Order: sequence, then structure tokens, then C-alpha cells
Amino acid sequence: MNDTKIKITNLHKAFGKKIVLDGVNLELQKGESLVVIGGSGTGKSVLIKCIQGLLTPDEGSIKIDGQETIGADKKQQEQLHGKMGMLFQGGALFDSLSVWENVAFGLLENQKMPRKQAKDEAIKVLRQVGLGADVADLYPSELSGGMQKRVSLARAVATKPEIIFFDEPTTGLDPIMADVINDLIIDSAKRLGATALTITHDMASARKIADRIAMLYKGKIIWQGTVKELETTDNAYVKQFINGSSQGPIQVEI
Repeated sequence: MNDTKIKITNLHKAFGKKIVLDGVNLELQKGESLVVIGGSGTGKSVLIKCIQGLLTPDEGSIKIDGQETIGADKKQQEQLHGKMGMLFQGGALFDSLSVWENVAFGLLENQKMPRKQAKDEAIKVLRQVGLGADVADLYPSELSGGMQKRVSLARAVATKPEIIFFDEPTTGLDPIMADVINDLIIDSAKRLGATALTITHDMASARKIADRIAMLYKGKIIWQGTVKELETTDNAYVKQFINGSSQGPIQVEI
């Protein structure tokens, strides 16, 4: 039995002369939490967009459940999107929709669930991320940053996706709230048995939520391993990154 959920082989993507992905190879097993680390502008977001089918790679293969997704027709793409949930950097909630409508967006739009049922479901999911029914009819602007992040997480998991993407989930949060969100991410993914792919440069978050960590540098995965292996690696690039040192092989262009 093959337990590979996502298999990425020799993935290339360039924008004009700027090469962003330069032969990425990566595998995620079912139910695994993989965190991709790397500096700003290393192509982490581009990688996620390629997997989601929002960007078309120049070369390579992306298989989900053994099925090639590059060049998939509209119907296949819709099926794939139905398997996915996403927690966006900054939350990306809809200002004009109430909290429960934000959470139930996928249920209403894609699954065509009746509004009453969708609201009940949204309230249930909000409770799972530590928010009461009293916030359901509020608007995102009435919530704190940490509460908005919880609502975004609730929206990401409301459709019970098989794959969840987390894009810099702790950006803009204080360390304690970041830790709360990390715990909720772990709980949410485990409850669904979902495969999770997180991109972050927050090492505290990476260490907490990862089964495995991979480092993206200059368009390639230059290292991957467990959190334990991360602490003992002698890879100079990884050591420099996780220690946040300006000295080392990674040169910051100022």
C-alpha cells in the first residue's frame, strides 16, 4: 500500500530570468506534517501555489494520491481543490462577511450546504479553535489578531480537507499566541488525519509542528530530516538559518 500523499519530482518554475524553483524533489506521506523553511524570497509560496494548481510549473511532476496534477482538466482540478484547505499568511478573511460566513465559505460556495446547516457547522469548528458562538455574527474587523488567526484556521479545516497548507501561520503574533496557534494547528490536522505542509521562517513554530523539516535554498531542497536531526546537522546552511546568524554561506543581499 502506497502511503505517499504528495510527490514532487524535478519541479522548475521561473519568472522571466528569475529562477525560483530549480529542480525541487519532495515527498509527503499521508497524515505527515512537513515544514519547509527558508529565507524570504526562496520560493516557498511559489511551491505551495504550484501544488495547488494556481501556478503552472515549467517542468516536473506533482502527483497527489498517485495522480498527476500538472495539466489536469477543470473537473480534476476542482476535485483536487476539494481535498485542500489553506491558512493564508495574514489570515486573508473577507471583511464584508461575518465570522461564521468566512468559516463556512467553502461549505456554502463549493459544497452548496444550506445556510442554517453551514452556520451550525461553522460554530462547531469555531469551538474547536477555542472561540464561542458569540463571535459567529461579528465581523473580522471586530476581532483581535489572534482571534482572526483562529477564524482563518477554522475556515481552513471546515471542509475537512485531506491536505492543509499553512503559509507563515504565526506571522504577526506574539510568542504566546503563536504557541497557541501551533497547538491548534497540530490538533486540527490530527483530528482530520490530514497531511500538512507549512512554510515558515519561525523556527519555534517549525520545531513544534513538524514531523519532518525541509530547507529550500536557491530553488532546491538542500536538506531534510526530523526535528531531532535538525539540531545535530552539520549542514552549514541549515545551521546558519536556524541560529539566525549573519555569518555563514548564506549571503544576504542588502
